[in-house]
Amino acid sequence: MSSAQQRDVALAVAAGVGLGVGLMYLRDRMKTPSGSVVMESEIKKNGYKWCRPSLVGNDIVSPKPQSVPAASPEEKFPTTARRPSVDSVRLSPESSCHLSANSLGFWQDDPASHAMWPPPKSAKQNTSPMATARPGMNFLNSNEKVRGGIILNDSKASSRNNALADGCIRGNATEFIFWQPSQIKAAMVTCGGLCPGLNSIIRGVTNCLWHDYGVRQILGVTAGYNGLSKPEEHEWSELNPKIVREIHMKGGSVLKAGRGGFDAVAICDNLAKHGINMLFVIGGDGTQYAGHLLYEEARKRDYKISIVGVPKSIDNDVLFVDRTFGFDSAVGAAAQVVKNGYVEASSCARGVGIVKLMGRDAGFVAAHAALASNMADLVLIPEVTIESLQHVYDFVDATLDRKGYMVIVVAEGAMQDFVATGEKDATGHTKYGDIGIFLRDTLNKHLKPKGGRTFYIDPSYIIRSVPIMPNDHIYCSRLANNAVHTAMRGYTGVCVGAIHNVIVILKSKLIASGKKQLKPKSSTWQSCVQLCKMPPNLTGIK
Repeated sequence: MSSAQQRDVALAVAAGVGLGVGLMYLRDRMKTPSGSVVMESEIKKNGYKWCRPSLVGNDIVSPKPQSVPAASPEEKFPTTARRPSVDSVRLSPESSCHLSANSLGFWQDDPASHAMWPPPKSAKQNTSPMATARPGMNFLNSNEKVRGGIILNDSKASSRNNALADGCIRGNATEFIFWQPSQIKAAMVTCGGLCPGLNSIIRGVTNCLWHDYGVRQILGVTAGYNGLSKPEEHEWSELNPKIVREIHMKGGSVLKAGRGGFDAVAICDNLAKHGINMLFVIGGDGTQYAGHLLYEEARKRDYKISIVGVPKSIDNDVLFVDRTFGFDSAVGAAAQVVKNGYVEASSCARGVGIVKLMGRDAGFVAAHAALASNMADLVLIPEVTIESLQHVYDFVDATLDRKGYMVIVVAEGAMQDFVATGEKDATGHTKYGDIGIFLRDTLNKHLKPKGGRTFYIDPSYIIRSVPIMPNDHIYCSRLANNAVHTAMRGYTGVCVGAIHNVIVILKSKLIASGKKQLKPKSSTWQSCVQLCKMPPNLTGIK
């Protein structure tokens, strides 16, 4: 035998020995305490729970493996494993995941009588048409929850809102639902100002009702709550897949969004008169608060109607949710305008481009547009108080001396101490002064003696009316589908939104309890500060 042949034989023997050792190791790892070998099919059956490898010892994370009891056959829940440690906790009725008062099967009960939510067996359940048509699909356990906080050793723990400490019920499709779809007559309404994605939500809700649940009575209410309060003055129109097929390709709302007009008693009367038992409310925190009041009126009457909100805010200032629909599209359009401001400013000696963007109480659009464009030198937001206009002048002068031009992005609610009107509008909101015009005029006065000037751009209405962008449209579709699934499960007085990118069910009164703001210590704002090289006296970071 030649040396080459001897080498090949040796390699083959070594490979065979290695393979045998590996198989013996795997066999030993898969043995149960009794010594029998566990097959893959047995590992994957109900009750198995995969655990992510931990950075700490297994004896600390899980001293002893616990068996998970299977659900009883009479419980109309899937028999997959559930966490006893989560479900066995007694919940306060005010808990974010205690929704008995928001479930039509239980909303007349004393919430305190339900120690856990949801209960093991619903008062009324129907098989979802989706489960019949697509039996191979995955359906949620009715008690699936998403944890409110996911960060360990959180450096910002003291500044976080703990309202979702108990987590939230997931909002997707379940195998069993409250409503009989053939008895559904649904309506939807868009309220407040325009926002990219309104038509995508309308389209998504319509298609989910029609295709997934077989609902054939779907109405669109025009003019916001005005159309619900006075239907004789504002036309209601039928919606179906053919009508909504292409509406997502244009901006605005085919239902003509409107402000004001809310009257809980009149609206409940009109909804009952028209036989509506499912209402989708698309609008901001004020709209969702009105939705909560409408739910309270219906509950008082024991008028069974699922009222589900899809929170809308181009400013992204809705509490608790990761982001609102339309925000990404607004940022994309705003970033392009910031680039336009850069072109103007950099094409002139000592030019300063000023771009005013949406953001009455929150600077998310301004900050994200600055980060997306990489062209801003100064970002002014409502969350940061500017103590002196001289601080702005000094930074403008220093930037112009350094690079010859500058771009300022300002949120509409920034620096209101300098432009306050002291007035309120018809809805009770403070009338804000025009900070964009103020900066244009004051900076022109400061710059012109030195040979500089400003270029002012206010694209607010252009950005509001842009068509939805693809990733935003996908998000709208998720929200719309989950709104329908949530309503079909019998929930009411709630909204749907993403937490940790999972759609959950939130009480409407929680959404309406305040506004989300951009925190100066957030990574977004700190990245913005670093990108723009802003001085501490303009950042709110002390």
